[in-house]
Amino acid sequence: MKNVSAIIGSASANSSNLKIAEHIAGLTKNDFQLTILKDLKSLPHFDPELSADNPPKAVVEFRKAITSADAIIICTPEYVYSIPSLLKNAIEWCIATTVFTDKPMGLITAAAGGEKGHEQLQLIMKTVMAKFTNETALLIHGGKGKFDLEGNLTDIQTEGQLKAFVDALKKLMAD
Repeated sequence: MKNVSAIIGSASANSSNLKIAEHIAGLTKNDFQLTILKDLKSLPHFDPELSADNPPKAVVEFRKAITSADAIIICTPEYVYSIPSLLKNAIEWCIATTVFTDKPMGLITAAAGGEKGHEQLQLIMKTVMAKFTNETALLIHGGKGKFDLEGNLTDIQTEGQLKAFVDALKKLMAD
């Protein structure tokens, strides 16, 4: 069984992005083991002097989770027309490495708007040479309104988009 890690870009405990990742875990329970990395707050502020030679333990563990995964899903909101600072910080800790190089990726931005943050996420992942396609890059408008109070996905269109996303990610992992 394949191992996939999902990085949650939100700092909120009640994040719709976390709910999306949990929904994907349910959709894929027979296809791969999904590990959700949701505590980006545990990573210290990026320090280029420590990054290559002496990274903190939390950074080493984060990089190891990426390296050991067969694919990565990033599920993030958009903050002020960009990706959240916690996600940017986590990615910066990986720049001195090649952990994202040729790694199959699924990129989901779930936000009220999200276009600019989604564009930036794709640009950053292209820069670190991650492997993704148009079909594994999904923008979900109004993520919070897609779930009921119990955290169940209620939007049929989003359900279909997530199923197509998962199928595309499985295909990308097989290539």
